[in-house]
Amino acid sequence: MKAVLFISHGSRLPQTKEEVRAFVGRLKKRSRVPIFEYAYLEITHPSIPEGIDICVKRGALEIIVLLNFLNTGKHVEKDIPRIIQKAREKYPDVVFHITDPVGQHARMTDLFLDMIEKSFSN
Repeated sequence: MKAVLFISHGSRLPQTKEEVRAFVGRLKKRSRVPIFEYAYLEITHPSIPEGIDICVKRGALEIIVLLNFLNTGKHVEKDIPRIIQKAREKYPDVVFHITDPVGQHARMTDLFLDMIEKSFSN
């Protein structure tokens, strides 16, 4: 079974966790992937290892780690791959994929241009 684990940095603000929860809910509604979970790199829970455990307990045999990070940096290049490597060792029968940071997606330019246009329209 396939799963998506949406990874964000983490924040002490309760609003941030609610925004992530709501966004993952919208993604799940529009996707055919049966398991959608979210986790955080630091500060709040569930942590990335906890999120992986939840996916596996729900039956995931393939997990896409969906990075909610705009750019490549230490977390994307080192921290998250290190965590995923430990998960691969813990769950050798589970296949893990890590996406690129969202800022590298081709449609991000259109999104930012749309945001600029809407800001000038107000």
